Amino acid sequence: MDAFKDRLSERARDTGRPALAHQSRGRDLTDAETALAAALMDIYSDGTHDFALVAKALTERGVVAPISGGTDWTEESLAKELAAINADLEAAYQEHGYGA
Repeated sequence: MDAFKDRLSERARDTGRPALAHQSRGRDLTDAETALAAALMDIYSDGTHDFALVAKALTERGVVAPISGGTDWTEESLAKELAAINADLEAAYQEHGYGA
């Protein structure tokens, strides 16, 4: 929970400019990225934080990796997948800039 970011998002909606709620994104998340994010939030909410256990839970749920397309998660593949997604989002932000 990030109260500052939450307040910024709330303020962006208050001003009639909902697109600014996610102003740091250079592109929308893909369906696979959204599914991974939802699964991660659900897994973390259960109190699981160890990457090896998170990877096991993703495998058990059959979550598709957004970059590689695999469903057999390991601690290493989870780290690589998250790094690749982050790099892609960063490149999109650099290309499209603020408020894209």
